[in-house]
Order: sequence, then C-alpha cells, then structure tokens
Amino acid sequence: MKDLILYIAKALVDNPDKVEVNEVVGEKSTILELKVADGDRGKIIGKEGRIIKAIRIILNSASAKLDKRTTLEIVE
Repeated sequence: MKDLILYIAKALVDNPDKVEVNEVVGEKSTILELKVADGDRGKIIGKEGRIIKAIRIILNSASAKLDKRTTLEIVE
C-alpha cells in the first residue's frame, strides 16, 4: 500500500523527491502518513478534496482484498 500511495503522489506533485510516506501498522488497520512539500499540498488535496478522496477510494479498494483497513492522512 505504501508503494501505491508513493507512486500516485509522485505523479501528481512538482517536487517528487520531497514525497514521503510513513506506515504505522496495527493489528487490523494501517495508517499511512503522506508528507509533501508545502506548495504541493494543494495538488494532492485538489479542488474540494476530490483528488484525495479518489486516492482514498483506490486505497480502500486495494486494502479490502487484504482484509485490512487502511487510512490515509496528510501530514504537515
């Protein structure tokens, strides 16, 4: 899941070298913390949050196959 989010985020931002994804693994759930450059945060969120919602939908679909719950958070 971490690689999937990293790949999508790097394709969307202007500074792909500043994209970081930290993974906090729990027993049944995983939290992915996405960190991007300040100027790229708006590109990840999108207008009215449409891009981040789409990324979360893809993430939830991929994690459902593994019977896990995955949450994506944007960290400043």
